[in-house]
Order: sequence, then C-alpha cells, then structure tokens
Amino acid sequence: MARVFAVSLAQEIVELAIAKSVILTTAESCTGGMVSAALTDIAGSSAMFERGFVTYSNAAKVEMLGVEPLTLDQVGAVSEEVAAQMAHGARRAAKADIAVSITGIAGPGPSEHKPEGRVCFGVATADGVQAVTHDFGALGRGQVRENSVQTALELLNAALIQDCS
Repeated sequence: MARVFAVSLAQEIVELAIAKSVILTTAESCTGGMVSAALTDIAGSSAMFERGFVTYSNAAKVEMLGVEPLTLDQVGAVSEEVAAQMAHGARRAAKADIAVSITGIAGPGPSEHKPEGRVCFGVATADGVQAVTHDFGALGRGQVRENSVQTALELLNAALIQDCS
C-alpha cells in the first residue's frame, strides 16, 4: 500500500513543481536513490528534477555535499545536523529550489549509539533548512527504507506547497 501512495504523491509533486517552475533535488544515504527513483518514475519529471545525490559514505557526504567533517565526528552521520547540511549542500550543488535529504540506519542492527530505524531528514529552501528525526523502529531494512521514501516525499510536498503559496 505504501508504494501506491508514494507513486500518487510523487505524481502530485512532479505536477506541482512543473506548474510552479520549481527544481527539486535529493541527497540520499540509507535510501540509496529511492526518492530520486520515485520522482523520475513519473513521465515529464525531467522538467523539475535534474540531479540527485547518493552519498552513502561519510566521505561522499563531505566531498559532494560539503558536510563538515567535524559535524560527522561530533554527532555522527545519522543526525539532524548532518541531514540539514546534506540538504543545504544538495540544494547549492544542484542549483535547485528545494532539496530533501535522508540519512539513517535502515538495518539490520543498530549502531553503537543509535537504534535501527532512526532516520533523519532535512529540507532546504530559499527560506532556510529544517531537519527532523523519525524513529520507525526495527521494521526491517526494506520497510524502513519505504517509510523513509514516503516521509521524504511528504516533506518535499509540504515544502513545495509552502514555497509556492
């Protein structure tokens, strides 16, 4: 059921972004490009989506998105601080109007300090960057990733509606 909802939400996002001439981008870690795929599955999405970033390693987050190594050292990759920096960096690098980022622990197993299913999201717009954490729980890798895609699409949609009002 989640995939059906994600497809209709992605369709809505693509249509609204095109109508408003807004460019979107993504910065993904634990979802490995699944949000980008959801958006580009929609015909015509090239009018509002030019590129996305899959930054699975910390080195990629630093090199491609400008995430501060000190932030990674102090709070770790799965943090609102890193999610915010990822979104900001993706928006800048893609010259996009809105960026969404995802960094989390899909599983299996928790990290030393963070539980499986914890995912942090960032959204960057011209008005600034916001970040939020969702603890989906130990639902299994696939379900955490699907829930993360759905949440990222919801955050993109909300930012798009707010940006366009």
